[in-house]
Amino acid sequence: MNIAIVGTSGAVGQELLRVLEERNFPLDELVLFGSSRSAGTTYPFKGKVITVKELQHNDDFKGIDIAFVSAGGGTSTAFAETITKHGAIMIDNSSAFRMEEDVPLVVPEVNAEDALKRPRGIIANPNCTTAQLVVPLKAIEEITHIRKVHVATYQAASGAGAAAMQELEEQQRQLVNGEAPTISKFAYQLAYNLIPQVDVFTDNGYTKEEMKMYHETRKIMHSDIEVSATCVRVPVMRAHSEAIWIETERPLSVEEAREAFEKAQGVVVIDNPANKEYPMPLNLSGKDPVYVGRIRKDLTQEKGLSFWSVSDQIRKGAALNAVQIAEYLIKAGW
Repeated sequence: MNIAIVGTSGAVGQELLRVLEERNFPLDELVLFGSSRSAGTTYPFKGKVITVKELQHNDDFKGIDIAFVSAGGGTSTAFAETITKHGAIMIDNSSAFRMEEDVPLVVPEVNAEDALKRPRGIIANPNCTTAQLVVPLKAIEEITHIRKVHVATYQAASGAGAAAMQELEEQQRQLVNGEAPTISKFAYQLAYNLIPQVDVFTDNGYTKEEMKMYHETRKIMHSDIEVSATCVRVPVMRAHSEAIWIETERPLSVEEAREAFEKAQGVVVIDNPANKEYPMPLNLSGKDPVYVGRIRKDLTQEKGLSFWSVSDQIRKGAALNAVQIAEYLIKAGW
């Protein structure tokens, strides 16, 4: 089993290295690729030191079984043929192929079997906010169909990459020292602020990030589910949060929902309001599951339910989800 990572130096690439080692992923050789700027950089992995190779249009992917690609949509589009032409399966973390009809969009807890049909040799990883959303939705969908979802996201700086995390840290330091904050990665200062825009706006007033949640959720769940999202960037370093309201086909009790969540693969329930116990990003960064709490009836809708969710978007929203796809392929004999 020969594995490649494209985009090793980024936040997701670094997390892929950690996840592969933590989960003792079965591999014989790991090949790391990066830009000309990253080429020559070394990273430790399982007691060895691996040097990053420059990503080029050549035959370097010959003999590679699975390539985890996390270098942006432009790179994914430009190098997809180079990566897959010798038979490597490309698991792509960008948005480049997510809505292509002949590319499966996969969250293993929800639609793992879709990964087996990949005519172009490409499997897409969903947007991090979508991945976090569909895992608990799947638990409810199995007991009653979900008609509508309203969701407000609270997205950490890490969702915009390692540079965004560094900028938030730098802004906090600058403000404490009475200095003007550096503003580069986001349109506005993120420290001590909320920015109600993630990605660019579309003609309907929703951002691309919000529309991704609409379209990707429907594709992953093979459902006519309607999703209305408001995505907000918050001054949290890592792990996204979501406030979620659902309308189901039949009325659903809190007890039914909690039982469904507790049985669901990849979901952990933290829901004890009396003791102030609920999921928070501060406590759950670096963890694998999607955490759910604040489960309650929607006061405005007989068939409505509301809950709160937290998940580390670098792990479940990106690196972990990609590795889980690969693990499923191996188990299924791909």
